[in-house]
Amino acid sequence: MSVHYTLNLRVFWPLVTGLCTAFVCLYHVLRGSGGARAEPPDGADGGFPLLKISVLLLLGYVLLRCRHAIRQRFLPGSPRLGGHSTFSPRHFQEPSLDILLESYYEHEVRLSPHVLGHSKAHVSRIVGELVRAGRARGSPGPIPGGTLALAFRGDFIQVGSAYEQHKIRRPDAFDVLVPLRLPPLVALEPRGLGAQPAVGPALHGCFVCALRAPPGASGGHWLRDCKPFAEGFCVDVRGRRLLSAALVLRWFQAHLQRSLATVRYSLEERCRVTLTPGGLEQPPTLHILPCRTDYGCCRLSMAVRLIPAVHVGDGVFLVAPPPLSLPAGPPSELPEGLRADALWGVNTARQEQKLLGWLQERAPPGACYLKCLQLLKALRDLGARGLDPKAAAQWGRVLSSYVLKTVLLAVLLYERAPEQGWEEAHLGKRMDQLVRFLRDCLLGRQTLFHCVLGPGGAAAEVGPLPKVLREAAPVDLLAAFDGHARELVAARLLSTWRRLPQLLRAYGGPRYLARCSPPRSQRPQHTQGFPKDEP
Repeated sequence: MSVHYTLNLRVFWPLVTGLCTAFVCLYHVLRGSGGARAEPPDGADGGFPLLKISVLLLLGYVLLRCRHAIRQRFLPGSPRLGGHSTFSPRHFQEPSLDILLESYYEHEVRLSPHVLGHSKAHVSRIVGELVRAGRARGSPGPIPGGTLALAFRGDFIQVGSAYEQHKIRRPDAFDVLVPLRLPPLVALEPRGLGAQPAVGPALHGCFVCALRAPPGASGGHWLRDCKPFAEGFCVDVRGRRLLSAALVLRWFQAHLQRSLATVRYSLEERCRVTLTPGGLEQPPTLHILPCRTDYGCCRLSMAVRLIPAVHVGDGVFLVAPPPLSLPAGPPSELPEGLRADALWGVNTARQEQKLLGWLQERAPPGACYLKCLQLLKALRDLGARGLDPKAAAQWGRVLSSYVLKTVLLAVLLYERAPEQGWEEAHLGKRMDQLVRFLRDCLLGRQTLFHCVLGPGGAAAEVGPLPKVLREAAPVDLLAAFDGHARELVAARLLSTWRRLPQLLRAYGGPRYLARCSPPRSQRPQHTQGFPKDEP
């Protein structure tokens, strides 16, 4: 995604004036400290007076500000006002949709590349030290070391929107995979639940990992040798030992706490670091807070989710716990005899990053599809305003960031290319296409398949996949939600898109729209649940 930097004149010219004044003052001080000099002939001044230079710089700043204000507010055809003059309030008209989206993106959505780069580098340093300390400490827990202990592999993999160039607003949340190293005597046999007829479609994206002997190992000796590992990290399901995501996650959190105690002192000069366990339903979160003595330019508090991951080949990882999007409570569609703590999720971030890179290489210069994804996320956040907590949680689960990214990839890969293309000039049309495609997924076709694990997938663009994924059943991201929930979300999504100008004015959009803000009585009110009468 190309990055465009804009010059902030309100900061630039006062800064130039201050620097020039400082240089002139320094010049006069050095000139005066050099001793008395001969009087210039005819009373001529030997240098530019400080007052003259300051007045000239101030005059230039005022003239430039006046010119900028005239171009933005009084000249017809101004790009900010969609080509309409504003000499009188009667002549003011609403800006076009493209101008409105562009301004909203620049003011509210766009993330500073400078701040994002500093934040990612800071996270990388902190997590790197923590993972290296965890690898050096060995394995606490049921197996205190040796050849049958779990351990950190020593590296980490940064995933999520911050590393795919479509994060919005603030770089304050990151996802990091921490790969685990299994004992040499242990091999895994992962299997997708979608292949079992008794499993509901909501669990097609879950996997189980059975223990098996590595090639060349004797069955009887192997069962005896790996018994300590099986008792510490596995559960027994129908006579088979399955690697437990819950037990691995518990070990992972304890190991992180011990590793953090090792490096906490060395990190105190740069930041304050705390670790919040996520229990058995969420991975632990590393909170990075700036120190009082940190005078860096990007003093942000960040939360980093550390996700334990097991590599199954070709850059694909199984993660704990599985990212179930069910409303609440334990899964109700598990086959008889299968335990919820034995379920793993799958992470195909490497393949998705390759797919986005493949699309970007073939996109024309200035393509706006990543900007559309960012605006789609911002539209989702606007739609959540005014909902009660329960409805807002449901809204966020249905329209998760991963679902919105899948919508964009599906449109780019499988929909007919629009005649206008993905140029910046057609930003509003492409946004309307994405919103209506998502509404059709919720109401019409009622499916939205995983971009890698869907029917056909994108294997030709992302490279080979492990056998376990090639044989897995298609994963529908919307299968966990009933028809009523999808109808309500689709109605509110379309209503939010149609009322976008009013919502931006009501919830603090761009400053230049404040002149046409509606009265307070016309602003959206708090809604208990989803509205029933939206189109």
